[in-house]
Amino acid sequence: MADPIVRIRDLVKRYDDGFEALKGVDLDIREGEILALLGPNGAGKTTLISAICGIAQPTGGTITVGGHDTVRDYRRARALIGLVPQEVTLEPFEQVARTVAFSRGLFGKPRDPALVERVLRSLSLGDKMRTKVVELSGGMKRRVLIAKALAHEPRVLFLDEPTAGVDVELRRGMWDVVAELKRQGVTIILTTHYIEEAEAIADRIAVINGGRILLVEETAALMARMGQKQMTIALADPMPALPERLAAYDLSLSQDGRSLTYTFDTRAERTGLTRLLSDLLATGARVADVTTRQSSLEEIFVGLTRQEEEAPA
Repeated sequence: MADPIVRIRDLVKRYDDGFEALKGVDLDIREGEILALLGPNGAGKTTLISAICGIAQPTGGTITVGGHDTVRDYRRARALIGLVPQEVTLEPFEQVARTVAFSRGLFGKPRDPALVERVLRSLSLGDKMRTKVVELSGGMKRRVLIAKALAHEPRVLFLDEPTAGVDVELRRGMWDVVAELKRQGVTIILTTHYIEEAEAIADRIAVINGGRILLVEETAALMARMGQKQMTIALADPMPALPERLAAYDLSLSQDGRSLTYTFDTRAERTGLTRLLSDLLATGARVADVTTRQSSLEEIFVGLTRQEEEAPA
């Protein structure tokens, strides 16, 4: 397997008052993947990104980007990174193309109007090149931020809450932008509070809480490994109460008595579904319909962070 494009080992960030924002973080980020970094407020997401990008100085540990140490070989490491901050920080009365070109110049790159135009067109901003930033919508301003971050042709792009404060339609448009960047070979790390965002576009999920990485796993595998399923059994006739024969099952009866809900672990060798349906039919109940629902990533995430908070120090 190829070396990861970002390698983090035993990363610690401790402030003067003794607070540890990062507590020995280990993380490998593969080239060309989309990694979603999930965690509640104060979990350490932004501190981790700041340390990788050279904004915050680590207290201990190492970070390499493309094989370059972010402390000893800062300039080469930083040249490989594009950062899109959560806050929209743009000069309001500057033209879009000039704003992007200026960012390219900050990295010592030569003028390349064709590349700037190509980046803007890839973000559906080709017709806004001469437009002043102040005249753009909120969604377009976020795209300009991404264009600025891509102007120096980085291999790794960090998106800190890229869809915060935008409506659902714009959010899904941003997902399309991220997917296109991945097709172009850019490695993308995004922090998000929107669980469905991570579930929809991320190849892997990393969960951080209390300055520690709780897990890193393929999105689909995480859902399959940790998710529970619920089976809802619609009854042809209302059931006044659970029969004694079904008391051993993890069943709940709806208030109107017309449906039963059974929760089971997808990882279990035996789910008990066959035996449950057999016992149910033996009670004389008539089944009208059966549906199943996989637990969402949000439910998994909440469960993980709750376990971390309840664990003894």
